[in-house]
Amino acid sequence: MSAHVARNAGGRCAAVVACCLLAVAGCTPTPEDVTTPAAQARGWQYQLQGRVDTSVDAVTFIVDGFDVDAATVADLRDRGRTAICYVNAGALEDWRPDADRYPDEIVGDPLDDWQGERWLDIRATDVLRPILAERFDTCVGKGFTGVETDNVDGYSQDSGFDLTGDDQLRFNRMLAELAHERSLTIGLKNDLDQIDDLVDEFDFAVNESCVQYRECAALAPFTAQGKPVLHVEYELSTDAFCPVTAPLGFRSIRKPVALTAPVEQCPAPV
Repeated sequence: MSAHVARNAGGRCAAVVACCLLAVAGCTPTPEDVTTPAAQARGWQYQLQGRVDTSVDAVTFIVDGFDVDAATVADLRDRGRTAICYVNAGALEDWRPDADRYPDEIVGDPLDDWQGERWLDIRATDVLRPILAERFDTCVGKGFTGVETDNVDGYSQDSGFDLTGDDQLRFNRMLAELAHERSLTIGLKNDLDQIDDLVDEFDFAVNESCVQYRECAALAPFTAQGKPVLHVEYELSTDAFCPVTAPLGFRSIRKPVALTAPVEQCPAPV
């Protein structure tokens, strides 16, 4: 988790992208209607708290995989929206219904400022893989077409474990494999320092506050491959960041840190 990642009151903010799947034999699935961000007529929505407002004029919605039901996902799809499933992959959230499946020995230090969340030992893939596979299966069962996995940079945090960059790469590639086995797209959330190593295996990027922290250049490998970048700022005004990210081809929005329904979209490129 980057130090400046925003969060909701119940758990970590999610952020990911994507739209419809493009199923191509022998190829990684691609979020079809976000592969050309410059052509967007509508933006995206990032809501992790409160009843999802399906009327928001956005192509792509990232919503919580546990809290949002199949009927809401169906409503989004009927409206021509794409629903992306938020899953916290790299940290335990003690209020989740499957929290007791995580053995004590793989649960590490608390995430700073986020009550009820603790880093996981991502080296324990024999334990984590089936738990995350079941979560992804739940996403599929509800009708989601993509996933956004959170807390996928624990190697750079004070996790309580001696994690390396290679440990993180193996874990993140496992997540991509699990998603693609289920014909789900998957977005890389933050983890900027490993983008060069992971861009080929992920279908889109989700970034928080790259303008505020002057990190947007790190996302260039995604746009260079025609893969969308879903970008959100919390502190800056749209006047401050939209002129920066529009030339980069990002889909940019401003949200309250609580990730409730209100959203300010950057103007669509002309």
